[in-house]
Amino acid sequence: MRRPLPPVDSLGRMYEDITSTVSDQFPALQVDLENLVRIPSVSAADSDPGEVRRSAEASAALLEGVGMESVRLLEHADAHPGVFGEIPAPPGAPTVLLYAHHDVQPAGEGWSTSPFDPVEVDGRLFGRGTSDDKCGVVMHVGALRALDGSVPVGVKVFLEGEEEIGSLHLDSFLAEHGGDLAADVIVIADSGNWRAGLPSFTTSLRGLVDCEVEVRTKRHAVHSGMYGGVFPDALSALARLLATLHDEEGKVAIARLVAEDADPLDLTEEELRTQVGAHDTLELIGSGSLTSRLWRQPAVSVLAIDAPRIGEAVNALVPVASAKVSLRLAPGQDPDEALDSLTDHLVSRAPWGAQVTVTPGAKGHAFSLETGGPGYSSFAQGFREAWHEEPVEIGVGGSIPFVAAFSSAFPEAEILLTGVGDELSRPHGPDESVDLQELRRGCLAQAIALLELGAR
Repeated sequence: MRRPLPPVDSLGRMYEDITSTVSDQFPALQVDLENLVRIPSVSAADSDPGEVRRSAEASAALLEGVGMESVRLLEHADAHPGVFGEIPAPPGAPTVLLYAHHDVQPAGEGWSTSPFDPVEVDGRLFGRGTSDDKCGVVMHVGALRALDGSVPVGVKVFLEGEEEIGSLHLDSFLAEHGGDLAADVIVIADSGNWRAGLPSFTTSLRGLVDCEVEVRTKRHAVHSGMYGGVFPDALSALARLLATLHDEEGKVAIARLVAEDADPLDLTEEELRTQVGAHDTLELIGSGSLTSRLWRQPAVSVLAIDAPRIGEAVNALVPVASAKVSLRLAPGQDPDEALDSLTDHLVSRAPWGAQVTVTPGAKGHAFSLETGGPGYSSFAQGFREAWHEEPVEIGVGGSIPFVAAFSSAFPEAEILLTGVGDELSRPHGPDESVDLQELRRGCLAQAIALLELGAR
């Protein structure tokens, strides 16, 4: 049952009370996050789908615990379940949809701790999903728990179960459940802050296209001693072809791609090297500010190569080899046109007359989010109250296809992309972690933002 907002002397006094409430409740929220992380909800095809379902059920229980109504799993054929709950809007008030995802990446190698046994070290909680994105689930729960039913706006929560596999069925979910998910403001808690202690709005995302390129030189393998020096092997031809993707300075050499500049902020080469663990001798590629190269310029990478393994190699000219090529796209770039450019580049540069075949793969739109709406203003005030810092606007070099999907499904809605990850969080990598104080501030900021939005 919704409670009326308590009488207060001022908004400042109310914010002080909420700050105290969030601090008091945070130890329990940390336990909630730890319990979620212990569920290995890996959505990849070769993992146990039962664990993703168990994660959905645990997330649903958290929503029920903060008084949400109509809490249920959103099912779709062959899809991992999502989770939905709502608090209906008072008459005349807007509705806010809070999004996060409860599925995670596979653990991978190189962890210092057990990936699904969360451990706190120096104020950071380590474990797969701590940052991406079970902290988003807990941030939504924490904000609603702090308000304790005194929510002046309608609130819906949607927790996806397939984000880490490209939101395969999101369009179907939106088509089937669009009426449930419709909102005036959509808050997607799957990004991060510029750095710990500095709250941020993510306002641009790069898009993505990828493909598999196959190079074939012969119908079968032949003796490398008898025929080498006259005919090329496919692996050498593939390497030569892949090398054409960049020029000598490391700039993307594919034609007809959009590139823009970004605010350089205060990112330094030294900081970036530390984040990626770059070797001291490694040179940077591309040109322009670091943030431009990360957020608003294309980037092409070779993700994998199919060829004989070293332990299986014989003295034969390899007849066929293939690679997966990924191209990140700047905002404003049409994915279909970019894929055409990538395909034309690869096919037109076939080395030594080799046969080159390109098979298209995934596509995702780049996106620029507009700022200045009531949701943005409300969350900006929440950030100021929680961090005592003015928020900044940043980009993200990765792709989040569901942002474009939500924008298409709800064109009138204001979309905000936030989160509490930071430069040390390592999403998708070993030793993923979240700064617990950043998560506490995120819960507080969102609670204040919902109050601000109701007042506006």
